[in-house]
Amino acid sequence: MSIRVLLADDQRMVRSGFRRILEAEPDIEVVAEAGDGIEALHLAQRERPDVSLLDIRMPGIGGLEVTRRLAGPGIADPLRVVVVTTFDLDEYVNEALHGGAVGFLLKDAGPAMLVEAVRAAARGDAMVSPQITVRLLEHFIRSSAVRSQAGADHGLTPREHDTVRAVALGMTNTEIAQSLYVSVGTVKKHLASVQIKLGVRNRVEIAAWAYRNSIAD
Repeated sequence: MSIRVLLADDQRMVRSGFRRILEAEPDIEVVAEAGDGIEALHLAQRERPDVSLLDIRMPGIGGLEVTRRLAGPGIADPLRVVVVTTFDLDEYVNEALHGGAVGFLLKDAGPAMLVEAVRAAARGDAMVSPQITVRLLEHFIRSSAVRSQAGADHGLTPREHDTVRAVALGMTNTEIAQSLYVSVGTVKKHLASVQIKLGVRNRVEIAAWAYRNSIAD
């Protein structure tokens, strides 16, 4: 079945561009578009899309408030939200992720990253744009619920350490494979093993663990 997506951005050209990118994929369908926050909220509640892509600055109510109302703490049946914006301010990242967003993507991340973010969200995974600086990631980590025992390696192999460090630096699976001279399939196996050993659910929590344990310094 197709991944059903809601697009919310006050710029029609941005929505049209995202629609073209996403609907070129056989497994993604754009089911609704909104030009402001109030419309986005109503459409999301009515259509119940698999993934909602929300801009931060929109007329009516902003994307961060829409995110809280759709996916925030206390929401009985939260939707999966990815915030897509040109603004990589650290307070926006922190507020979006703590407001229930499963991803934070910069608009200049590129078509491939947009598609990957939608698919990750549909799987229930989380993804933060690799273009977001280490400063922003560290700001999120300081207030995140991720906890680990400082100094413990949890039995990671040297290759898994390398993979964890690459994730913390914002590299994609393809970039990690190229840097380690392995296949993308091998990278995925390393990440699956890392998630089990660390007891984490996704790349964001892997990166958080890496910074808390000084692996990415």
